[in-house]
Amino acid sequence: MSDLSSEETEEAEANLGEYDGERNSEGERHGRGKAYLPNGDTYDGEYEHGFRSGQGTYRFRNGACYTGGYLQNKKHGQGVFFYPDGSKYEGDWVNDQRHGYGQYTYANGDTYTGEWFNHNRHGQGTYIYKDTGSKYVGGWVNGNQEGEAELIHLNHRFKGKFLAGNPLGRGKYIFDIGCEQHGKYIQSEQDKGEGEEEEEPSLLVAPKWKASEITKLTLWTPHGENPPSPREASLPSFDEVSSEVFSPARDAGEEDEGIREEEENKQEEQGEE
Repeated sequence: MSDLSSEETEEAEANLGEYDGERNSEGERHGRGKAYLPNGDTYDGEYEHGFRSGQGTYRFRNGACYTGGYLQNKKHGQGVFFYPDGSKYEGDWVNDQRHGYGQYTYANGDTYTGEWFNHNRHGQGTYIYKDTGSKYVGGWVNGNQEGEAELIHLNHRFKGKFLAGNPLGRGKYIFDIGCEQHGKYIQSEQDKGEGEEEEEPSLLVAPKWKASEITKLTLWTPHGENPPSPREASLPSFDEVSSEVFSPARDAGEEDEGIREEEENKQEEQGEE
C-alpha cells in the first residue's frame, strides 16, 4: 500500500482532451468545467489557472472514482476514493496521498480507522476484522502493526507490544472471567542461525507465547463502568510491572486468609449455639 496504484494515478490535463466549461481571460480552464481526457477518464469540477483545484469528481475508465478536494491536479484535502475491487477510503489527502486521518474499508469488509502518513497506515489506528469481530487498537508504522497496542477478541484481550505485525516481548492476556495471564512473546530458537546474532530476527515464524503467571484483574479496562481508583491509576505499565503489585502469592494468600477467618467465625458461632 505504499505505492500509488494505477487506479489512483490521474492524467495531468495540460489542456489535453475535450473540455466544456469556464475559462479565464488567458484562455486557461478556470472555474467550473468538465474534461474528457484522452485515456478515457473524466473530470467534473473546479479549475484554477488550468489545474484541477477545488472540489471535483474524477472518474477512471476502470471504474474507480474520487470525489473531493484538489490542489493543482493533486488530490488534496477531504475526499472519498472508490476502488474497482469495492474497497473505499474516506479521509484526508495531501499531494495525491492518503495523509492525515481517514477510514479505509477493504474489499473483504475489514476496516481501518486512524492516522495515515505518505499513503500508509502510520500512527494510531483501529483495525477491525469483519469475519471474527476482533480488533487491533494501537500503533502502526509504515502500514504494519507496530508499537504498544491492544488486540481485542470476543471474550479476552491481549495487551502488549507489536513488531512488523506480530506481538513481541512482554504482555498480558486479560480474560473476561476476571483474571490475567502475564508473559512474553519470544522468537523461536530455530529463527536464529549461526553468526546472525547482530541481525534482525526473522519474523517469518510467529513468536511463541511463554506464560509466567496468572493473577486477578489489576487494572481498570475500557469495558469498566467506573474510572480507576487512585492506586490503580498509579500502577506502572505492563512492561514495567512490579512484582509487588502482581504477585500471585500475595493476592492468593490474602484471599485464603480471609476465607479462613470466615470459617473460624462460623465455627465459633456454631459452638456458642
